[in-house]
Amino acid sequence: MTQIFAHRGYSAAYAENTMSAFVAAQKAGADGIELDTQLTKDGEIVVIHDEKVDRTTGGNGFVKELTFKEIRKLNANKKGIRKEPIPALEEVLEWLKTNKLVCNIELKNGLFPYEGMEKKVIELIRKYDLANRIIISSFNHYSIVYSYQLAPEIETAPLFIEGIYMPWIYSQSIRAKGIHPKYSGISDSVIKMTMENGIAVRPYTVNRERDMSRLFQVNCTAFITDDPVKALRIRGEYEKGPQM
Repeated sequence: MTQIFAHRGYSAAYAENTMSAFVAAQKAGADGIELDTQLTKDGEIVVIHDEKVDRTTGGNGFVKELTFKEIRKLNANKKGIRKEPIPALEEVLEWLKTNKLVCNIELKNGLFPYEGMEKKVIELIRKYDLANRIIISSFNHYSIVYSYQLAPEIETAPLFIEGIYMPWIYSQSIRAKGIHPKYSGISDSVIKMTMENGIAVRPYTVNRERDMSRLFQVNCTAFITDDPVKALRIRGEYEKGPQM
């Protein structure tokens, strides 16, 4: 059964990367959530996608130039009525202890290397004893390899935009147990071959019904979507099978 991961939480209906979006994804019945991490000026791991706070909050500036206290004053629910803080990763992990969700932590360290980020994230995962429910991903594959070296017990998955030749060979070479490709950059045959070679495939960001259907048809490991409710409805139709 193809698993459904809520991209930045249930971001089709809630402010992305907020506790409300994560809780809503869990209540909807998603199998997992995906979130993004950056590092504040004083070394706190916070859950926000962009390197700058401008797009998702009323504030401005780089996350790395703001302290955790300054970040917490911002409203991550820019378009909504209720104020939502930018979560600390620790807050999300603490909440994960109350449910059974899998969590894909994307390290946003492609633009800024954020020294020590991998170590801090891994320490928190171990603190909450969540190693078997976390996947660490990144477009920075050096960071993926370093995460594996620090914590071989935590699954890693490189992110790709373009298709790569024989991704299972590449994954095995960097000890990753999964790949997170852009859904439009991977064919059905490559998905099947990768899974047959023991590597999980979780494409992103899958929002159209026809793209979801394609992935359910090939029994893809999982996919990452802004709309877990739509994905669950379509998966339900596949689980029922053909009607007599």
